[in-house]
Amino acid sequence: MGNAFFNIHDYQAIKPEVLLTMFGLAVLLFEFLLDKRDKYLNAVLALIGLGFAVLQFGIFWLRHFSFDQTPYVGFGGVYVLDTFALAAKLIIVLATAIVILLSVKYLEIEEADLGEYYALLLFAAVGMMFMVSGADLIVLFVALEVMALCEYVLTGFLRGNRKSNEAAVKFFLLGAFSSGLLLYGMSLLYAIGGSTNLRVIAEHLAERPTGDPLSWVALITLLAGMYFKIAAVPFHQWTPDAYEGAPTSITAFISVAPKVASVAFILRILFMGLWPLHVQWQALTVGVAIATMTLGNLAALTQSNIKRFFGYSTIAHVGYLLLGLVAAADGNGDGLMAIVIYLIVYAFMNLGAFAVIIAMRREDIIGDEIDDLSGLMSRAPGHALLMLIFLLSLAGIPPLAGFIGKYFIFLSLIETGHYYLAVLGVVYAVVALYYYFRIVVVMFMKRPLDEVPFASSVGLRVAMGVTLAMTLLIGVYPQPFIVIAREAVRPFFS
Repeated sequence: MGNAFFNIHDYQAIKPEVLLTMFGLAVLLFEFLLDKRDKYLNAVLALIGLGFAVLQFGIFWLRHFSFDQTPYVGFGGVYVLDTFALAAKLIIVLATAIVILLSVKYLEIEEADLGEYYALLLFAAVGMMFMVSGADLIVLFVALEVMALCEYVLTGFLRGNRKSNEAAVKFFLLGAFSSGLLLYGMSLLYAIGGSTNLRVIAEHLAERPTGDPLSWVALITLLAGMYFKIAAVPFHQWTPDAYEGAPTSITAFISVAPKVASVAFILRILFMGLWPLHVQWQALTVGVAIATMTLGNLAALTQSNIKRFFGYSTIAHVGYLLLGLVAAADGNGDGLMAIVIYLIVYAFMNLGAFAVIIAMRREDIIGDEIDDLSGLMSRAPGHALLMLIFLLSLAGIPPLAGFIGKYFIFLSLIETGHYYLAVLGVVYAVVALYYYFRIVVVMFMKRPLDEVPFASSVGLRVAMGVTLAMTLLIGVYPQPFIVIAREAVRPFFS
């Protein structure tokens, strides 16, 4: 059985995940050998592990995709490595690397610079990477829980901070409930298909009559569990509390990397396993997308804490991603391509904004309130201009990266005839422009509250530089990224 089920190519395919696991364990061991002043070496070791993972992506691409354009299916059909998986994994690895760069100075100020932090980030990345390649319900669920458990612990990582502990408990309890819903839906799919393989399930769903009650219950419970992971309304309640209570570097992490993995998870299940029900899940997604954009945008208008503000902003952006999913349900490749582009640009512009917020955390100054940005232009003009660029990009102003993401979402809606959703999306983009400019007004028009110098480190400066460069590059010269996104979604329509 061993030789029939596993082969050396399978292990080549999962080598990035194996390497990150080994480096995560190495960080835990390395931690005991370091003096307090050398704790930054934990971050260096974690970054080396991520670098090796990227190298393995390149090697696998050259060995497989350079001569064979078909997806690699391994481990008896439960693991798929295609262009979509490689693109999603690359975004996850890059986002994790940027978060590690952001974390070194922040953890030093918080006096929580422990190796476990970086190990958990790597283990979470491993779970996410398996999520985007899973073609089997068991693989998908186990990978999801690996990611989720690491998120819960990292959210409460500041053990002496009551708000951090409370956020972690809320996140865990709601996450456990959503996992129960998701697992119930998966068990119904197993009952329908007699298998946990997504393609086998799709074949059996296609044979069932329209309006089959069991299929509907499976679909609804699955969507409820999956939409919790991306913070879609009405499964969003954990987001503002987790964002506010978590260490700011972890808030940046959970706002980007798990979102990429969870969206990939949703696309795998919907397009590989539940495509025979695409009319049904499209109808449900329309309602969820409208509710998500509405609540996210309107709630963001009233926030005073900047991390809660970005929590609701994230919810609003999830609404736009769901609009792309609505267009893709009509078989429109541009809808899926728009989702991938949106994930790429959102990762860089959101992490860039959080880099500025993290720089505001100094000794005895938390820097979590919007008013803490008062007079930023006079105190730190470079930080103010960076934040301005990232906020304008998040609002979708050309020629920045955020405009490209929204443009392709709206284009896919127009191509598929969902004109009312395109109009609604544009209206909410105007609302978003208003609340992002609230922060701009505070930075440029108000007097500074203090003159304490901002935190600075090599990692912070590198992270800011990378996110700024990518936000500008994608906006000014998007063609290579459009090609990457179009290539990434090709397996879903082949």
